[in-house]
Amino acid sequence: MPLKQVTIYTDGACSGNPGTGGYGAVLIYGSHRKEISGGFRRTTNNRMEIMGAIAGLELLNSACTVTLYTDSQYLVNAIMKGWAKRWRTNGWKRNPKEAAKNPDLWQRLLDLCDKHDVKFVWVRGHAGNIENETCDRLAVQATKQINLPPDSGYQSS
Repeated sequence: MPLKQVTIYTDGACSGNPGTGGYGAVLIYGSHRKEISGGFRRTTNNRMEIMGAIAGLELLNSACTVTLYTDSQYLVNAIMKGWAKRWRTNGWKRNPKEAAKNPDLWQRLLDLCDKHDVKFVWVRGHAGNIENETCDRLAVQATKQINLPPDSGYQSS
């Protein structure tokens, strides 16, 4: 039986870097559409870009074929060029002297990519892509929420 085809758009935002962060995602499956967002009181923009992808993929109840659109080249390249898998294989090291950043999130994302067939596609941010603009709005709104939780992965790094 073929896997469900799902489209996910994601974005991350940070007010200051590090600062208050948020992510947004739009999931599209057939005629169904869902918008989600969340945030943390102190984090980084890159962490929020990764969290947008994680949050979208974590909503899927069964294995799916996913096209995930993001304006983060860091996120696309880390997955599609195999950087994150290589960092994991090397004990979360980018090279012998430099630790990879955000290993907690990369591990979660790689686990989700193992469950789903995910293709990451880069889109230019702030260039009129309606769904990317929606994700940006969701992410920025999330940074303005009160009582945001701590980003324990950022705090411990």
